[in-house]
Amino acid sequence: MGTETNRRSISEFISPYLPQRLRTDLPVVPVVRLTGVIGFSTPLKPGLSLASAARSLETAFKTKRAKAVALAINSPGGSPVQSHLIFKRVRELAAEHKLPVLSFIEDAGASGGYMLACAGDEIFCDPSSIIGSIGVVGATFGLNKAIEKLGIERRVYTSGDRKVTLDPFLPENPEDIQRLKAIQHDIHEGFIALVKERRGTRLRGPESALFSGEYWAGTKAQELGLVDGLNDLRTVLRERFGDKVKMPLIAEKGWFGRRVTGVGLSQALTAGSFADDMLSALEARAIWARYGL
Repeated sequence: MGTETNRRSISEFISPYLPQRLRTDLPVVPVVRLTGVIGFSTPLKPGLSLASAARSLETAFKTKRAKAVALAINSPGGSPVQSHLIFKRVRELAAEHKLPVLSFIEDAGASGGYMLACAGDEIFCDPSSIIGSIGVVGATFGLNKAIEKLGIERRVYTSGDRKVTLDPFLPENPEDIQRLKAIQHDIHEGFIALVKERRGTRLRGPESALFSGEYWAGTKAQELGLVDGLNDLRTVLRERFGDKVKMPLIAEKGWFGRRVTGVGLSQALTAGSFADDMLSALEARAIWARYGL
């Protein structure tokens, strides 16, 4: 017991004279970046998903002397399933390690991106950040008239009456649209319940606006109670934990020290498809463009 006490005393004495990277008396708030369209993935361009984020999140929450965990979020949304899985993992780790979580939205925390932000106990953003879009959207194309003009005959063979639901090469079926809208309604209701649970009495304004799918700049989002403050990560953490707070960026490392997310380098080099990457990039660009970004 005496030896351990002596070691602690010596460590406390010499700590102020050590380089900051070697000091053990400074508060630590690990930072995890959650960036990009959620769920869009190709072999060469992995998207944001639970698989890509899980290891970084677990490492952050296990960081020694951590006082909190910060999430740096920049996402226009995407897959509701992957958004919710990441949200759940953050909340589970926060409960397990008894650490507060602070969310910092950069350009956008919209749709699934805002769901990620709700994993934080507090949410901060820039006055010009895009916030909200609490809704569900699905989009496709109708190509039946195009293939008719081109003289193309589509042949589909199925077992099951609903296997060609919403086929873009067939005319719209009102029953199919009704079923899709019912699914979207269920997902939307779950999103609304999550936001209400996490934001509680901080929400202000009519639900008809808050949950309409509309989005706002950061200043208006604060008025509506969707965020708690207008500030950046570094400033908030220094105010909360002191000027000497350490803010290590937690990122999974692959070969040659390069950051990888959710895919091995060998898989990327052998399985990549240029066409798939181009299509994924166009789809991701379209999602960002919804918010003028």
